[in-house]
Formats: sequence, C-alpha cells, structure tokens
Amino acid sequence: MNVITPEELGFSSQRLARINTKMQRYVDENKLAGITTLIARRGKVVHFEKFGMADIEVGLPMADNTIFRIYSMTKPITSVAVLMLFEEGCFRLNDPVVNYLPEFKEGKVLDNGGNLVKSVRPMTIRDLLTHTAGLSYGFDKNFVLDQLYQQYVWGAIEANPTLTLSEWIGAIAGLPLAYQPGTRYLYGVATDVLGYLVQVVSGMPFADFLQERIFAPLGMVDTFFTVPPEKVARFAANYGPQEGGGLSVIDAPHNSRYIRPTQRPSGGGGLLSTTGDYLRFAQLLLNQGELDGVRLLGRKTVELMTTNHLPDGIYVDNDPTTGLGFGLGVSVLMDLGKGQTLGSVGNYGWGGAANTNFWIDPKEELIGILMLQFMPSGTYPVTPDFRILTYQALMD
Repeated sequence: MNVITPEELGFSSQRLARINTKMQRYVDENKLAGITTLIARRGKVVHFEKFGMADIEVGLPMADNTIFRIYSMTKPITSVAVLMLFEEGCFRLNDPVVNYLPEFKEGKVLDNGGNLVKSVRPMTIRDLLTHTAGLSYGFDKNFVLDQLYQQYVWGAIEANPTLTLSEWIGAIAGLPLAYQPGTRYLYGVATDVLGYLVQVVSGMPFADFLQERIFAPLGMVDTFFTVPPEKVARFAANYGPQEGGGLSVIDAPHNSRYIRPTQRPSGGGGLLSTTGDYLRFAQLLLNQGELDGVRLLGRKTVELMTTNHLPDGIYVDNDPTTGLGFGLGVSVLMDLGKGQTLGSVGNYGWGGAANTNFWIDPKEELIGILMLQFMPSGTYPVTPDFRILTYQALMD
C-alpha cells in the first residue's frame, strides 16, 4: 500500500509519530498482542503502521494483509446492502418488517411489569437500521428478556451449531420486544435480522449477496464469513486478559470457528477482513457511494445513512455524554463537547467487539482505521488514544 508523505496532505510527520510511540507501548506492556493503524485523507494513505504480533504463539507479526475478526464493523456493510435494495425499490424504510419477514407477526412487547402487551405499531426496517426496534443482545443477565435471549437465541446455536440463518431469525422473532418500536435505542441483533431481510428480498443467500454485490465490485478480496484454507496463515489470534496479567488466547486461528463454513452468516458481527479491504469500504462511503468507477449507493442515500435518526433526546446507549446519535448503520457525532473527543460534528463510523474501529470525517475528508484482536471491547482506551493522536497531528 502506497503511503504519501504526511505533509502533502496537511499532517505533521513528527506529530503522527506519537501514534507509533503510544501503540508500541500497549504492546511492550503486554496489554495488546498487536495493532494496526491507518489514516487516509483525500483518498490517499498518510499513515499505515503495524505493531507487535498477529499471533504470538506461532511468531506471526502484524502485516499489511493480516486478517481480523471485525465483529460489529460488519454492521455498516450489512446496512449498505439493505440501502442498495432500498434504492432498487424493493421496500421503503418505514415498511413494517413483517411485510417481508412474517416470523415477526406477533409484535408483543414485554413491559416494565413483566407483562406482554401489544405493540403500538409494527417494527419497521428503519427501526432495525437504527437499533430502535426493541431487539436485544441478551447481555444483561438481570433483565428477564435477556435471560430469554440466552436460553432461546444463543442457546439455539449451542444446541445446534448447524442452525441456518432463517432458523435463527425465527428464534429471535419468537421473543417479545424490549420496548415499543421507535421509542428507545437498544443495541442488539437487529442487523442480523437485516442480513436475513437482504436474503429474503434479494432471493440470494446473504453471504452471496455481499460477495457479488459489494466485495467483488470493490475489490475486497479478503472479506468473508469463513477464512479460506489458503489464507489461514494470515489470520490473527484473538486474545483476552490473563488472570494475573498478560494475554490469553481465546480464539486460535488453527481451530477457530471462522475457518469452518457457517449456515448462519451474521450480518451483525460475522465478517472477517483486512485493514486494506476495510479502507476500500470506508472510502466508498466518504466518496458518497462510489469508488474507482463503481457506484453502490447514490450520494443522497449516503447522506441519509450518515444523518442522525434517533428521536430527540435519545443517544447511543441512551447516554447523552457520548454526544452520539445513530444513522442507518453507523453512529454519528452530534456534539463535540458532550463527546469529549477530537474530530468534527458529523463524524460517523462504528467498532467491533475485538476493539476494531473505524471513523470517517467528511469535513476533513479523513478516514481512521484501527485493527487489533483483544476482548472485551473497551478494556483499554486504545480507540480514543488513536483518534486523539490522529487529530492532534492535523495541521491544515
């Protein structure tokens, strides 16, 4: 990958070097195994650095083409697939989901008293895109609905590893909603439902749609749900904290579930990719839907995608201190002061469970991509560190 002299695009080389110092410290302190950082501006890469190891156990260093589990950075890709079908007239964003997925016909809501009540209105495709549909992830063990998710949604996968996407969505549809659609933000399996919507509406398996309509046209040759055998040698290990300090392998490449084909491609978190591949996807968005003569979305659709759609007073994680709204598949920075971050109002992007992250700043024509493999997300402030160190090096 060609890297332009930073000064040509308004960066200070001396200040950008602070990124290297900080990221290397995370590796030297044995907090993270390896990190890749990339910054692009006006369509050109000004910083692309690798630190540490992709797989400590086999002595594999981070490389330009290391393959990462991007988890929820899958969501913006799935959302683009949905918006492509929207542009083709296959549905409207305010259409009820049940019009296309009859599994969701019940429409029951679990109220605060633990009672099942009828939903005031059906969940819509827009609700799914904005995480306001009332679907959960099942992470809160003290929440009755999340206990049901653990039993019937995630438990279904444990009981049947060959579960198909349609069967899994059926399990999700069989549970009540956490609240009335459109009234709150709750991060959950909504984008997995969107992946199934793409499959049903397009008449193509979801994974095939992504490959034929997005990855192949964009030249994303290393993005997929299953790592091909000939590419496993480039697949990073995933780590977690080890008791007493250090790192522990939680998913080794040679026996990872990601090297085995799946019947349940997750539109919410199942893709693997490289830094270079994800740059091509991010550049498509920054270019308002076009890259190298390939147009996947119209510029007005990208504008709609990257505009806040949450109701007034509602923020990502229902926390106003984030300063984040949510568009159609990406967070949107609404308030620099509340967000306590560097950047521009209108920045958009998202991250993944293994601390991968990307953001796009249309005002500065800037893309930042952070790739590493460590869970849980947010254990270390590596994402805000990278973002701050990027912007402090921007001179014009």
